[in-house]
Amino acid sequence: MKVRFCVARGLLLAVLALLALPMNSAAVELRVQSDTLLRIFERDTTSGTDKLVSPGYEYLQVDMGSLSEAGLSFHAYGWGRYDFADNDFYQAADAGELLYGYLEYKRENANLNVRLGRQYIFEGVANESVDGLRLSSDLSENISASIYAGQPVGLDSTSGRSGDSIYGGRVALHKMSLGEVGLSYKNIQNDSDTAEEMAGVDIALYLPKGINFFGNSSYNLDSNGFAEHSYELNIPYESLRFRPFFQMFNYADYFSTGANSVNPFRVLGTGDEEINIYGIDLSWLQSEAWTFVGKFKYYDYDQADGNQYYGLAATWHPGEATDLGGEVGYLNGDLSKNTYLLTRLFATVDQLGDKLWLDFLTGDIVYASYDQDIYGEDYSLFVSLGTGKTFLDGRLRVKLSGDYSQDPYFDDDLRGLLSLTYNYDHGL
Repeated sequence: MKVRFCVARGLLLAVLALLALPMNSAAVELRVQSDTLLRIFERDTTSGTDKLVSPGYEYLQVDMGSLSEAGLSFHAYGWGRYDFADNDFYQAADAGELLYGYLEYKRENANLNVRLGRQYIFEGVANESVDGLRLSSDLSENISASIYAGQPVGLDSTSGRSGDSIYGGRVALHKMSLGEVGLSYKNIQNDSDTAEEMAGVDIALYLPKGINFFGNSSYNLDSNGFAEHSYELNIPYESLRFRPFFQMFNYADYFSTGANSVNPFRVLGTGDEEINIYGIDLSWLQSEAWTFVGKFKYYDYDQADGNQYYGLAATWHPGEATDLGGEVGYLNGDLSKNTYLLTRLFATVDQLGDKLWLDFLTGDIVYASYDQDIYGEDYSLFVSLGTGKTFLDGRLRVKLSGDYSQDPYFDDDLRGLLSLTYNYDHGL
């Protein structure tokens, strides 16, 4: 599989080092979650004939060490795939990737947290997969900080890793009863050239009467322009919830990121488009069982006419075991090809073990009607049905689902999925 063996060897050494450390055996825990998936579907080929594709996936998560309290622990998560049909639908029948694998040390004093290895960094403007080091700690009662440095995983296949680096951090001022304000910075180098340099501010305020305000802004230091603004206000009033929000994306500053050649949307940054999104969600908790939601969004483009989206949704939750609902939405686009009516019905019935051999049933139907034909079709349909059962006192969960879709891009598309999820939790 296409997993980098140098990383795998490093993680193996990390696990052995963890096992060799003198720790209280009562504090050492092992948690393993295995998700095994088998998909079945057909796809057209260049020869004009349909071929069966049957990939099998394994997602494995391992957490070991001091998991429930401060101390040292190891965490890893990765996936592998093999196409049992092996009909050249994929470039290679087998593939795989280590998504994260790191050692973590936590200490209650000053909330110290240290991570070393492949990990995901979510620090203000950063949302990256990194091979490196991250440290976070409280600096005082109301100030905390985090820093990170290493190599970005997304650039490892672009002219090698020489000259690739990432570093940044976040400083936050917080007060438990009022909220938090954070300042963050990120710098990514690709072959020693600047790929991204971003700075940002994020805010969370908890106001009286249960009102909350959340938002963030990011600034592209390479192009000298704001890339994004995103702010929302949550206002409760008796059984009603209001959520007005605003978003802005400047394509040149958001997608044009210097030498970051792996950005799949980089072409969008070559234009001068800017979009402002204004909207409001209104929720009515009519009872413990019924919830109604109204939605409105206005898309204001700098280089095109605006679009409006209207939506209504309802859910019925008579108990812990049942969820039924539906939604109707209409997008009034600037062009006929961007105008459509969307409808959806869904249902989940759980805890059926006392009545049926199966434990749960799910269903989902989505229908879209287009104002203008797309490749000669004016609608699309998606239907999904699923069921499953748990074994071994809930540690093993088996799910079987089937999806059918008909749309302008596929006359008929039928897919099947069998998944097995196993959880192991034990003290060593």
